[in-house]
Amino acid sequence: MMATSLIRLAKLEDLPSIVAIYNQAIRSKMATGDTDEFTVNQRQEWFAQFDANTYPLYVATMAHKVVGYCSISPYRKGRKAMETVAEISYYVDYSFHKKGIGSALLSYALSDCKRIHKKHLLAVLLSSNKASIALLDKFQFKQWGLFPGIVRMHKQQISQVIYGLAV
Repeated sequence: MMATSLIRLAKLEDLPSIVAIYNQAIRSKMATGDTDEFTVNQRQEWFAQFDANTYPLYVATMAHKVVGYCSISPYRKGRKAMETVAEISYYVDYSFHKKGIGSALLSYALSDCKRIHKKHLLAVLLSSNKASIALLDKFQFKQWGLFPGIVRMHKQQISQVIYGLAV
């Protein structure tokens, strides 16, 4: 686990770091279905959708530098019967991988679910993202869904998987 880290709610001034981390994931061609990188301006509307009391966006910092983030987003937005279900996503700066940051973010988000009234979390990811699947396994998420071969990456079809957890 990280010795000198802080996990907190994201602030607007964190957005450039968040975008840089996400763009690393895009370049990896394994961690997201997005294929084109984003600018900070393009992500401002996305950032504005988060709310500390219902759908928070957390950042992990080390030495005052954002090194990862985790978002809780609506699942099937607008459908009241599903308001206690949320999608969880997390990304860690590649130069800080294997330092416990992903685990710390996931642990923090899970511990906050009662406060934000979430009972189930879903992680939607590419089947090729083995590191993320291992992290979800560590936290007792189970595969709840499989969409075989629906994502086209690297001129091949990759499956999308959904991992879920009752919290």
